[in-house]
Amino acid sequence: MLRLEKRPSPSKAWNFATPIVAVLLTMIAGGILFAILGKNPFEAIKLIFWDPLFSEQFAAYSRPQLLVKAGPLILIAVGLSIGFRAGIWNIGAEGQYIIGALCAAAVALGFYPGEGWYIFPLMIVAGAAGGWAWAMIPAILKTRFNTNEILVSLLLVYVAEKLLAAAATGFMRNPQGAGFPGSRNIHQYAPASNQELIVGTGLHWGVVAAFVAVIFAYILLQRHILGFHVQLAGQAPRAARFAGVAPTRLVLMCMGLSGAFAGMAGMFEVSGPARLISIDFNAGYGFTAIIVAFLGRLHPVGIVLAGLLLALTYIGGELAQFMLNLPAAAIQVFQGMLLFFLLALDVLSNYRILLALPGRNPEAA
Repeated sequence: MLRLEKRPSPSKAWNFATPIVAVLLTMIAGGILFAILGKNPFEAIKLIFWDPLFSEQFAAYSRPQLLVKAGPLILIAVGLSIGFRAGIWNIGAEGQYIIGALCAAAVALGFYPGEGWYIFPLMIVAGAAGGWAWAMIPAILKTRFNTNEILVSLLLVYVAEKLLAAAATGFMRNPQGAGFPGSRNIHQYAPASNQELIVGTGLHWGVVAAFVAVIFAYILLQRHILGFHVQLAGQAPRAARFAGVAPTRLVLMCMGLSGAFAGMAGMFEVSGPARLISIDFNAGYGFTAIIVAFLGRLHPVGIVLAGLLLALTYIGGELAQFMLNLPAAAIQVFQGMLLFFLLALDVLSNYRILLALPGRNPEAA
């Protein structure tokens, strides 16, 4: 028989090894899934992880897309990780991402066809404010009525999706679009356009904001008293109260910060790669960013590496769908496996497995 025994302190070796082992197990389980679907598992894994970076046929397109996909994932995940460290679970970043994009698009379309330099900065402020305001709903409900922020933030995602559909088919629909859903092309509207900063690299202002957020989070968590409060609240809530940490203020700060980052990600996406508000604007970045945060061990530098890896699965997944005719749902399951294995293996950081043979003392096993 097998049983778990709590370790005296978390294993540093397993903390480091868990993400790597989780990725390897995801490849194995994903390969089995692709084989069940009748596809060559080795070819599918190669298309997802190798060809986007090293294939002459695909790399010219895929390499710039790596930063395009990784930017919003890293930006959202950094904001989420600060709350997760404090034990505050914002699961609704997808909704905050959508609302941020809607608010930013509203500013751009409201000034159309103006030429002011101030339009793009106002869009950034509007995107951050929209995401912040949407995150404040579960935050205030938690602090005032002790509701569960997981459920409230998650349910608000579906409300945001309804608002997105209403905007694309109604109050933001392009009046010159012949009745088709979708707003004007914001990317072609120069003052509101988030263009590539270096042509052919995929580097735009959203990617810059993501790396600025990484530096900000690192300084906050490692060099600021607020970061100490965040980590103390997550590791020892009772001790945090004795140390003077205000739970209400911490919830509002963590939820608001993660919402603002998600809203900015939506703003940079709608003004750049997505180009316009459409019914299918949301690409699941808010949910995938949760995987990025945990795969990166809630550490800013780890989140950068995890964001690049998950961005690679997005690009490779699209290639696999095109080349092997894999269903999109299979790629989503493949990404979900990564979080499943990561959380399962996390047990080994805090517990060790003991073998208890019949008639023997399990402590001796």
